[in-house]
Amino acid sequence: MIKPLYRNKNGKRDMRTPDGKKMKEKIRLLLSHVPLIGWLSGCMLAVIVEQILGSMIASLLGLPKIPALFGFDIMFKEPFLIPSALIYNLIVYLLPVVMAARMGKARLNSLAEKLHTLPNWMNALIHLLLIYGILHVWSDISEYRVLTMKLMMIAIILTLSLNVINGYMGEFSCSHPGFMAIGAYVSSVLTIMMFADNKLFGPALLPLFLGPYLFPLALIAGGAAASIGALIIAIPSFRTRGDYLAIISLAFLFIVKSVIENLEIIGGPRGLGGQPGYAGLPVVFAWTIACIWMVNNFVTSTKGKAMNAIRDDELAAEAMTVNTRETKMTGFLFSAFWAGVAGGLFAHVLRYINPGTFGIQNLAEVLAMVYFGGLNSVYGSIVGAVSLSLLGELLRPLELFKWIIIPLLLILVMIYRPTGLIAFREFDFQKMIQPREKPEKEG
Repeated sequence: MIKPLYRNKNGKRDMRTPDGKKMKEKIRLLLSHVPLIGWLSGCMLAVIVEQILGSMIASLLGLPKIPALFGFDIMFKEPFLIPSALIYNLIVYLLPVVMAARMGKARLNSLAEKLHTLPNWMNALIHLLLIYGILHVWSDISEYRVLTMKLMMIAIILTLSLNVINGYMGEFSCSHPGFMAIGAYVSSVLTIMMFADNKLFGPALLPLFLGPYLFPLALIAGGAAASIGALIIAIPSFRTRGDYLAIISLAFLFIVKSVIENLEIIGGPRGLGGQPGYAGLPVVFAWTIACIWMVNNFVTSTKGKAMNAIRDDELAAEAMTVNTRETKMTGFLFSAFWAGVAGGLFAHVLRYINPGTFGIQNLAEVLAMVYFGGLNSVYGSIVGAVSLSLLGELLRPLELFKWIIIPLLLILVMIYRPTGLIAFREFDFQKMIQPREKPEKEG
């Protein structure tokens, strides 16, 4: 039987059944008419259900424990438990989210309308507190979840900072692991000297209770040191055009790694450990939100628009009175600062670092997140960092095959979406949190 012929929104011929079209429209309406506060409320309900009933549900389904990461760790190790893991995800995650979002759609839009009348900062704060509550309750199940969540948020900071250079500025930098290493070692040396008894640096110089309060200053110092290191690259490379930045920045990475390996005062090739545990989940979350906010403001500012002009046509930007050298330097130092902050957080999450951590593999991972998520997009950086970080953990049981599946996925994305999944899209939080429908229209 010949299917009826339809035309899509571009006017091209499209073979689709009316039933399929109706189902697609229903799904679209379900997703588009629920405000962000609704989806967050559903997620909060889901993690609370798991916190209270997760062990019981897992036991009834024959699972050895609550799945660490949505059951994938169990599926790959014991394939015969795949049905049980899928049912667990359906009961614990999918049903509460859909029920809360769908059944309370009218009330949730009414709530979103009331929140929309509040000052913007207060409305945003309420949503952020709800997001943090979801992450806190979900990760409270196990220390592994806490560690995964922290590393994922650090990956977001790194990806955002590199996207400033490789996406918004249109250059290609390979120096981010070097900036990360500088920030990690500088902040670690400061916190260990000041607030920890250590064989390398001796007894603590300051009272221990001051540590959590002065920790942000150590991170800022690490970011500032990374920015100073960035000048070594920026001054010579921005006098040239083309691929010279990539070559110079890669050389800088090897120089930083080599210098750290030969400095015995900070552990040399053995690494540096004993960092105080100041990088808890609330601290990493707060720095991640600060990074998203500051990077988004920077790339949407006049300076950010100037970087876009340089990316599209540097000669034309110069002709339109854009100071291209100053703009490049500012963007590069800003990006290096956040890479240094990410390095400082990374060091205090793991509480141990060594030069081998900041090498080519680390560079490949960050570049993959940037180009997988999407260039010139804060949304894309977040999506790329979250998706590849979680994917790497989900596929960990596959060991060697993990490094076959992920590159293949990246190749497919580069073929079908050369600019990434979500490219050239501005991040508008105010638009995200607004109601999707007028409350009076709800039945």
